[in-house]
Amino acid sequence: MNTEKRLRELLSERILMIDGAMGTMIQRYKLTEADYRGDRFKDWHKDVKGNNDMLVLTQPQIIKAIHREYLDSGADIIETNTFSAQAVALADYDMQEYAYEISYEAARIAKEAVHDYIKENPGSEKFVAGAIGPMNKTLSLSPDVNNPGFRSVTFDEVANAYYEHIKGLIDGGADILLVETIFDTLNAKAAIYAIEKYFRDTKTKVPVMISGTITDASGRTLSGQTLEAFYISVSHAHPLSIGLNCALGAEQMRPHVQELSEIASCYVSCYPNAGLPNAMGEYDESPEITAKIVSEFAEQGWVNIVGGCCGTTPAHIKAIAQAVKNYKPRQLPALAIA
Repeated sequence: MNTEKRLRELLSERILMIDGAMGTMIQRYKLTEADYRGDRFKDWHKDVKGNNDMLVLTQPQIIKAIHREYLDSGADIIETNTFSAQAVALADYDMQEYAYEISYEAARIAKEAVHDYIKENPGSEKFVAGAIGPMNKTLSLSPDVNNPGFRSVTFDEVANAYYEHIKGLIDGGADILLVETIFDTLNAKAAIYAIEKYFRDTKTKVPVMISGTITDASGRTLSGQTLEAFYISVSHAHPLSIGLNCALGAEQMRPHVQELSEIASCYVSCYPNAGLPNAMGEYDESPEITAKIVSEFAEQGWVNIVGGCCGTTPAHIKAIAQAVKNYKPRQLPALAIA
């Protein structure tokens, strides 16, 4: 059975769990510059601490251990450690040439973690989502306030970087492609274009999930789109699911999740931050509080896939999984045919 068909069967039966924050878990290891470099990059000419994606090359055992914690906590879908693993973002560290290898290894490590888990828990089903982040350059906004028409990157450059990234993820074994934390829909469109081109070129296809980011109480993305406009802008990709993640805690996300559940013809996902950051930029919301709010979304019939973003941990995922397990998933709307 193909992956999309199986996921649709599961999504019709229950709410699926996606994992929580990777960065939050990496921070717990208190890694030094030397830890990030490892032996392979010990003489690299730039500081690399903070380049979490490269850890799949230098500290793969840490990334695999984090994946395992999320699998043990109840995640059905784990995300690869590839939030910035494409050439445009890796240029900050002069590591563009490693984009494919990082993407490939990240998917391979996640898939290995899944295989190990299933071996120890026969009959279980787990999936790897290749995480495709928003990039650190935007196609819709100028980085120069004095020149609003200026762009630091072109559509083709973004699409080409995503294409290489996607190839690495799929070659490494990703079951799903997840375009996430979208604050600029034009970047997301470049990712979708690259995905469709890859599918055509290779005659392969995997399910695609899309997740946008509402940045504040205005209910808009950073580039100014309303949630409905964002949904319409990407719906041509016919994603398995569309949803929201990052920027907001579950409580702040509530009206937007409700709105999305009312307009989306596909499945709806929601993985919020652990509340809003405190004065130190840290997240204090407990697993119990996050789980209670997300369970209210489930009770209302708004969601099909839930999990966590910044500040969430395996404890949050475990609590959310427990809180939503008895609720039925959101039913897909019966679309009227004119």
